Order: sequence, then C-alpha cells, then structure tokens
Amino acid sequence: MLQDLEVLILMLFVIAGAAVAANRLKIPPAIVLVITGLVLAVLPGLPAFDLAPDLILLLVLPPIIYSSAVAMSWCDFRFNLRPISLLAIGCVLFTATSVAAATHWMLGFSWQAGFVLGAIVSPPDAVAPLAIARRLDAPRRLIIILEGEGLANDATALVLYRFAVAAVSIGSFSFSHAVGTFACIVVGEVLWGLAVGWGMLRLRRWVRDPRIEIILSVLTPFVAYWPPNISAARACSRPSARVCTSVGTGFV
Repeated sequence: MLQDLEVLILMLFVIAGAAVAANRLKIPPAIVLVITGLVLAVLPGLPAFDLAPDLILLLVLPPIIYSSAVAMSWCDFRFNLRPISLLAIGCVLFTATSVAAATHWMLGFSWQAGFVLGAIVSPPDAVAPLAIARRLDAPRRLIIILEGEGLANDATALVLYRFAVAAVSIGSFSFSHAVGTFACIVVGEVLWGLAVGWGMLRLRRWVRDPRIEIILSVLTPFVAYWPPNISAARACSRPSARVCTSVGTGFV
C-alpha cells in the first residue's frame, strides 16, 4: 500500500512536469503525456503499479465528464445535435464493428471478442484534437462538435463494452435484442441525467448556503453516475441475468 502511494505521488510529479514542458514547448499537453507514459512504460526498474479499473470508472471519470458538461454551451450543443450524435454514437458503433470484422476475418477472433476490442478502441480522445484546433483558430462550430462528441462518446463505448463482455460470457449475441436494449439505455441515461441536473440545481437554489452548494456540486457527477452503474452491477451478479448492461454517465 505504501509503495503504491509513493508511485502515485511520483506519477503526479511527472504529470505536473510534463504539463509544464508542454506549455513551454507550445505542444498540447495530451501529446506530451502520452509520450511520457510510453517512455515510463519501457523504463527498466520501475515498480509495478496496478490501478483498479473501478477507481477510474467510479471516482475519476464522473467529475471529468461533469466539468466538461458544465463548460459546454448547451445552446450550441442542441444546435449541432445531429453531427454530434452521428460522431458520438454512429462513429463509435461503426469503428467497433469495423474492428470486430477485421479481427474476426484477419486474426481469427470470435465476433464477441472482436466487439470487446472494438468497444475499447472506438471512442477517440478529443483532448489533443481540441487543443490543436484551438491553436489553429479553427471554426467555432468545429470545436463545439468535437467538444460534444468527446463528451458523449465514452457513454456509448461503455454501454457497447458491457454488451460485448456479456456476449463473451454467455457465448451468444442477439443483435435485435442488443439494439433495443441499447436504445432503452440511451433514453434512460439521458432522462436520469436531466432529472439529476434539474434536481440538484433546484436544491442548490433552495439551500442558499455556499458551503452546502459546493458539497452538492461535488456530489452531482457521482449521483448521476453511480446509481445506474450500481443497479447494472447488481443485475449482472444475478445468475439469471442474460445481458449485462451499464448506462455510462448521465448527461447533466
């Protein structure tokens, strides 16, 4: 435990140094961090550090997506909903299907395993492209579309990943059932996110205490994210469950 904490503190110092170097070199920080991670991965003698996936999914991911959602202009998001939806849902599904087909025909993977790999690599990281687009003074609409796509594509990939893992575990996959369940999940997560956002805003206005408002603001992304995922985890633990699903993050 102590060794893991020391490694984590060291990584934070490395991240801070990489961010400073990126600012001095006028390079997007995401690119410098990726290169730094690759260098650290091949350095001999570094201690092994196992990071629990639940730590990222349940503690790190919600506030990151929440901060992006708060900074997003929702008038512009609604105006560009069609291209954002095509990229965040259509492009992710197309990429995952293409990866599954390529690995199935070229590497001999099963369709289920191919979709697992496709779901992992399908959501693009919009941080570096956004940084480059802003430096190039790209059109505002292009930046908004990239921001909106980066905000929603992780939810699509997470749901698709759960479906793929469930298909691998049960050894079969029903496309029609998966499409219907996926549509229900998307609608459900949007409604849940809107309800949480509306409720938290009303609650923060009602308390009229800055300290409590800060606490509610910190809790908002976790309230939007945790209940659907806990419900999905309980459903997956049942022996009779045929499909394991997760509803990603709500749109708050």
